Amino acid sequence: YAMMISATATTRILKRCFSSSPDKKIWQVYLSGEIHSDWREVIAAGIQKKSLPVHLTSPNTSHEDSDDCGAIILGMEENRANWDKIGANMNNIRTKTLIKSADVVVVRFGEKYRQWNAAFDAGYAAALGKSIITLHPPAISHMMKEVNANASAVCEDAEQVVDTLAYVIRGELPEIPRDGEDFVPIAERLGAGNPNP
Repeated sequence: YAMMISATATTRILKRCFSSSPDKKIWQVYLSGEIHSDWREVIAAGIQKKSLPVHLTSPNTSHEDSDDCGAIILGMEENRANWDKIGANMNNIRTKTLIKSADVVVVRFGEKYRQWNAAFDAGYAAALGKSIITLHPPAISHMMKEVNANASAVCEDAEQVVDTLAYVIRGELPEIPRDGEDFVPIAERLGAGNPNP
């Protein structure tokens, strides 16, 4: 029975995303946004568990290093604005380069901290025509509506990001739908979109 399910699932996947060599492409995924939780590690573990052909990148997630990199390398500044500017300019080299080379940009917004840089990264990625996945709790959806309007997917947790990548890359869907047993396929719930498929 398990082999039958597996064979059926494999057939379904092949019908969804035909590729003669789907794992040859290594997807570049940039993880932008808040640095105070383990969401990046959760995504990395999920990608590893599913053996997805993904290379993850991110900004420097050490707040102290990000603030002081310019002063450590180029010398201290007497004015806070100048100190911030040389650090931001140096961080910008990494951010711009990695977003430009990304296939997908995941932008995480949390409730506790205002992530102005993440909003800027989302705008920059949108201007470059990058595929964007936003990740944030439902409580801030209203504040995120313009950013979400430019996202290809809006996720509430890191596992949804992994599942989105698995579907996009291989056509794999989770075994259990997000709505569990309440899930009803669109044709049954809303009717067939095309009466003559």
